[in-house]
Amino acid sequence: MPQISVEYSSSLAGTFDRRGLGLAINRLAVEAIDAKPDACKTVFRQVEALVVGTSGRAADAQVYVQFQIFPGRTPEAKAALSEGVVELVAKFVRPERGGRLFTAVNVEDIDRDSYRVTSVEG
Repeated sequence: MPQISVEYSSSLAGTFDRRGLGLAINRLAVEAIDAKPDACKTVFRQVEALVVGTSGRAADAQVYVQFQIFPGRTPEAKAALSEGVVELVAKFVRPERGGRLFTAVNVEDIDRDSYRVTSVEG
């Protein structure tokens, strides 16, 4: 744990290093919320469309990062994690010319009693 999901606009697909950002986010989770390195799993999902407001600029893009973590972290640790992710996204991702890049981060606790994970080596 944590499970980390990064959704990003399709217009950003070839413009940033997803592996590099994922490793940086995982390292941040280890530092900010004391996660175990091997427990950090970050997946990336490309989102086909983003519409902002009532007029919607075609060049607008978004990166949305969601953390699912076990309860017990302080609000300050969660805030530090969120702020750190916003800074990392700014380092790795740039908006298109004429567009805006929206970055959002959500950190939520999950139910420890019902969560299950397994891994199989081949």
